[in-house]
Amino acid sequence: MDKMITDFIDYIRIERGLSENTILSYRRDLIAYQRYLQKVEQITSYQAVKRDSIRQYLFFLKEQGKAASTLARTLSTIRAFHQYQVRERHLDHDPSDLIEMPKASKRLPKILALEEVEALLEMADGTKPIQIRNKAMLELLYATGMRVTEMTQLSLSDIHLSMGFIRCIGKGNKERIIPLGNTAVKEIERYLDKARGHLLKKNQHDSLFVNHYGRPLTRQGFWKILKQLTKDAGITKELSPHTLRHSFATHLLENGADLRAVQEMLGHVDISTTQIYTHVTKTRLKDVYSQFHPRA
Repeated sequence: MDKMITDFIDYIRIERGLSENTILSYRRDLIAYQRYLQKVEQITSYQAVKRDSIRQYLFFLKEQGKAASTLARTLSTIRAFHQYQVRERHLDHDPSDLIEMPKASKRLPKILALEEVEALLEMADGTKPIQIRNKAMLELLYATGMRVTEMTQLSLSDIHLSMGFIRCIGKGNKERIIPLGNTAVKEIERYLDKARGHLLKKNQHDSLFVNHYGRPLTRQGFWKILKQLTKDAGITKELSPHTLRHSFATHLLENGADLRAVQEMLGHVDISTTQIYTHVTKTRLKDVYSQFHPRA
């Protein structure tokens, strides 16, 4: 059973080109699933897994207080795993077939108001190399809607400042080209001219953003920076690394951007994923109406 998980993880890493974070999530879900099958169901081979075994496992997770979104993700992982086993002829059928996907409630993403974005960018401003780098990163994320992981993986060859665009490799190794506004271009140029060389020290590599040791900045490193800047700016909202991405999409739609164009810039495969931001804009309009209309 362990080997089947290892083989599946190798498959999604090599054949499907999924991100390391997604791969780790798959691995965690499958190890927990296997542990349940062995300890609770006394199953020692995936051939012995029945549809009811999977249903019982989902019920077990629900009893532990897991959210519907977690149950849906877990079933999606289990289904992908068993479908892989069928394709590889380790199983003659998929035991997860016909199990209804748990319905997860759609939570609206948390976003920053324009004034909060401006406060955050102002807090990042400064003349020290670290401050110049932080300002460039925040301007880039808000200008493009890139994922933090995508930003930390950028190399010097991915940026084309004179032409005003950036090349990004997203989920599934898919490439997309995102336009850059003048402000983001100016801040990245400032970072390259006045900060990157100081931070790089004697290191030699092609990563665009580097930490104070001169090594490529990590997703976790950026998250610490964002939390501190948010606190310093007096923003009390609970943020995530995706907050600037959500704000980028919502502010574009609020100002009349085409949904398909926003989908392309975000790198969403399905437009229904992008449509969540239209619900955000409608919710904000209702809030404004309730606050300011005399008969609301």
